[in-house]
Amino acid sequence: MFMLKKALTPLLFPLTVSLALLAVGLLTLWFSRRRKTAGFLLLAAALLLAAASHHPISDPLVASLEGRYPPLLDPKRPPRSDGREDEPIRWVFVLGGGNSYDPGLPVASQLSDSSLVRVVEGMRLHRLLPESRLIFSGGSTSHPVTEAENMASLALQLGVAPAAIVLEKETLDTESQARAAPALVKGDRFILVTSAIHMPRSMALFRRQGLRPIPAPVGHIIAGGTGPASRGFYPSAYALHGTQTFIYERVGYLWAWIRGLTKE
Repeated sequence: MFMLKKALTPLLFPLTVSLALLAVGLLTLWFSRRRKTAGFLLLAAALLLAAASHHPISDPLVASLEGRYPPLLDPKRPPRSDGREDEPIRWVFVLGGGNSYDPGLPVASQLSDSSLVRVVEGMRLHRLLPESRLIFSGGSTSHPVTEAENMASLALQLGVAPAAIVLEKETLDTESQARAAPALVKGDRFILVTSAIHMPRSMALFRRQGLRPIPAPVGHIIAGGTGPASRGFYPSAYALHGTQTFIYERVGYLWAWIRGLTKE
């Protein structure tokens, strides 16, 4: 199911749909007399790709998810929403966000940008909460080294004590990480670290397990406002990335909701 989900979701991305419309439009133009149909398909491909690649379209979509939970700047003063404000925070739970394997590269290069920024944020929070322990979560489908192991390796090289690290190496996605969490945190208060745009889905899945994580979103796609006015005029691969990440998160959330894995 995990591999099927990973394979099918990109079919809904604007770039994939645009290229499909472009291909069908060109074939229709070359091999039939339906020039109006071909023109419509080519126009639809261009408009879809242009819309998905412009910040006035992409930014509000991304902001609707990234703005759901504020950054946890001071873990000693978390949001007072879980009803357990007096309990110490014993865990910083870091979700994996992508991993590769190449022993010829430093471990930081083997982690995706998402995983890398999550590790850094997890370490920052852990150092502000010296009594806490870091949980790195993430398995692997094909690499001999899991996401959790690579994240832990980087944390160790940057000075985190081995005794402060716990590895969860069996899970492959957020759904399975949420199911594994109760046995790891044992009812204790904990911080959940993941990408800002991924946080709403993560919080819903973890809450469904009866947990009340403290959100610590990081790796924001939109940072520092919308930038100069010219940013909205030109198409951007960065804006396209934001649009496609938004679609990925919404499809993932819908799939979880259909299967009863979220209450929200």
